[in-house]
Amino acid sequence: MSDQMKAVVLTRFGGVDALELHDVSVPPVGPRQVRVRVHATAVNPLDFQIRRGDYVDQVPLPAIIGHDVSGVIEEVGSHVTEFGVGDAVYYTPRIFGGPGSYAEQHVVDVELVGRKPENVSHLEAASLTLVGGTVWEALVTRARLTVAETILVHGGTGGVGTIAIQVAKAMGARVITTARAGDHEFVRSLGADAAFDYTSTDYVDAVAEMTRGEGVDVVLDTIGGDTLTRSPLTLADSGRVVSIVDLAQPQNLLEAWGKNAAYHFVFTRQNRGKLDALTRLVERGLVKPVIGATLPLARTGEAHELLENRRSYALRGKVAIDVAGETVTLPPRIS
Repeated sequence: MSDQMKAVVLTRFGGVDALELHDVSVPPVGPRQVRVRVHATAVNPLDFQIRRGDYVDQVPLPAIIGHDVSGVIEEVGSHVTEFGVGDAVYYTPRIFGGPGSYAEQHVVDVELVGRKPENVSHLEAASLTLVGGTVWEALVTRARLTVAETILVHGGTGGVGTIAIQVAKAMGARVITTARAGDHEFVRSLGADAAFDYTSTDYVDAVAEMTRGEGVDVVLDTIGGDTLTRSPLTLADSGRVVSIVDLAQPQNLLEAWGKNAAYHFVFTRQNRGKLDALTRLVERGLVKPVIGATLPLARTGEAHELLENRRSYALRGKVAIDVAGETVTLPPRIS
């Protein structure tokens, strides 16, 4: 193997032009690590937040960022028994813990690695690792969503929303989501029982009407800000709010106190257990990744731009990056 690889390197904090394609050295493989030929990766809001400088203290420059890998193992460390060369795997690299996935190869601790679901492509698998782990932690570990409960998923067409709807449905919950009117058929196809247009309807009123004033058991907040502030207004007594968004503004939680609400803030931790649970759902056909755009590695900056300005596009699900090929599929612009 060559000791060089192509990687997209963040050279400074700023706009998409701060991401540059470079030849870099392939890291050595430790005893409990594997080296993966990256077939695909994907873009997450965390990526553009890092790029623009939200986490300067956690990310020393120059940096290879990226939080999703699907690929094939090419080398295993001396103490690795779980996997072998040629195994197809997927995982999220350790966040803020070394080089990320915008590269042709990636070296990772074997504990983080899961077997790739057999019935999806590398592009689909890569679009699932961080959002899937986040949804699993949010709905299963934290909110403890159960059969016949009702959940409100904010942003049903997003990378997290599309998976959350499917996982909640697989768990036997009733799912309400917010999406533009033109996306209602799409979110219903994922399993949403009800959808309303956040651009024309106040979701607090809509939820009250749909639940006959009872409210929802769980809210999954993928948006933050005002959405998080007003979410307790939709809750049933002893409801739970799970937010995956960091808080920049102070929040007035008086309404939450009145509902005996529990709040969970999720910054997902990586582990194989969550991936294996997700793989079972994918292989049983209960969860299917949704990809709204695909670009090659050299056009990672464009991929950032798409996700950052997703409201200008009819983008559903994830923006994937075809590391091993040249696939290009772009969503239509919203005029």
